Amino acid sequence: MAERRLSLDHITVTDTTPWQLAEIAAEVGCAGICPFLHSMEVLPALPDYDLIRDPAALRATRNALAATGVKIDLIYPFTMAGRTNPQDFAPALETGAALGAPRANVLCYDRDPVRRTERLIELAELAATFDIALAIEFYLPSQIRTLRETIDQIERTGRSDIGITADLLHIMRGPEPEQSFALLKHPAIAIAQIADGPATINPDTLEWEAGIQRLLPGQGAFNIPKFINALNANTPLSIEIPQQNNITAQNPKQRAQNAVNAAMGLIRKAGEKDA
Repeated sequence: MAERRLSLDHITVTDTTPWQLAEIAAEVGCAGICPFLHSMEVLPALPDYDLIRDPAALRATRNALAATGVKIDLIYPFTMAGRTNPQDFAPALETGAALGAPRANVLCYDRDPVRRTERLIELAELAATFDIALAIEFYLPSQIRTLRETIDQIERTGRSDIGITADLLHIMRGPEPEQSFALLKHPAIAIAQIADGPATINPDTLEWEAGIQRLLPGQGAFNIPKFINALNANTPLSIEIPQQNNITAQNPKQRAQNAVNAAMGLIRKAGEKDA
């Protein structure tokens, strides 16, 4: 099995700035990061920063990337709702380009399917001027809920520069996990995200689990080796494991290292099954 490129998702250590995230990623053996360009109220542990409006913060992040050799694999947040004007994302995309980001992660909440497609095309055209591609993340509370729906949505745009962020958690919490597993070698899948969780949860805690508290690989019921083996060999893996309940007990590097170690154990297991 080919060696997997590992990326450290910001949500794993939300109590860090992007430049701290890059430093930690290098220390725990990740080649890439997936950072938020600015802090968000829905992730209260994020420090107060804004790479788009603060040149010093942007410079600190660029310096950390240069010093560590870590690259950006995906940038957040790009959320498309009914009233979203894709042109408003130009400053964020410009910042992403300054950081060398290849892709912007997109969540789609627009209920109008025609408008959603038109605006995805508009955003993709805008992003292309910054040499950035899009990656749609399917998510049960959004309007693109499954991998099949994401593939169909991309086909409606007619664009080859729109890919997919495939989160195992969202597959397992969605309505058709087995059908999604069968599609994981689709060429549009740009990056895969791993975490673990119980077989079922209270539906009211879906967003809390996704953004605040997931289980380390091997602690839950998800078949992570099966997920990894279902992907193309060159699909990078992002470690996306928020552990809010450990923020006070463990520093960010400890939490990141625990997440990477747990993931690596199952990546090796997947390799053994694939051999």
